[in-house]
Amino acid sequence: MRTRWARWLIAATVVPLSAGVAGVAAVPAPAGDPVRVVVETELGTFELEVDVDRAPVTAANFLRYVDGGFYDGGTFFRTVHADNQPDDSIRIAVVQGGRNPEMEAESFPPIPLERTSETGLLHEDGTISMARGGPDTATQSFFICIGDQPSLDFGGMRNPDGQGFAAFGRVVDGMDVVRAIHRAPYDAQQLTPPVRITSAYRK
Repeated sequence: MRTRWARWLIAATVVPLSAGVAGVAAVPAPAGDPVRVVVETELGTFELEVDVDRAPVTAANFLRYVDGGFYDGGTFFRTVHADNQPDDSIRIAVVQGGRNPEMEAESFPPIPLERTSETGLLHEDGTISMARGGPDTATQSFFICIGDQPSLDFGGMRNPDGQGFAAFGRVVDGMDVVRAIHRAPYDAQQLTPPVRITSAYRK
């Protein structure tokens, strides 16, 4: 089994040590077969198919966090339901997760937004996508769709800029676990307590 440090080396391009994590570029993964990623949580395990072909930049970004062990000890911290988004006229259903906040290394730099109009990957049931504020701001936080969410695609208005979010894969096994996370206790949109990610690794 690889150590966290070894997995980080696999994900990174070679840069001077003084450059730190922020100096590591998001190099698109080679086009080809989707990469399988296993996510183990305290509520169970599910498996992702990461589309390195149609969303190369976003896929490479997610995989460098996976390979670096950044999600080990992370959490699913947010659940969005029809009844807990009173300030949003456009409702969605997702669960959102992120890296281990206790890791000393910084996040990698933000990546360009790969719009669904470019990739053809839509926000359907089980789609995994990157959370963001403005365009080109996504780093490590991701979400998984519960049901089809077209308002998250390019042209959808969940984000007022209409640019949508960067879908880059889908859940291929264990969607029941993702739904269990979505149904876990919450206050407003915060899971109480957060659901811990035990480990995330390539299959």
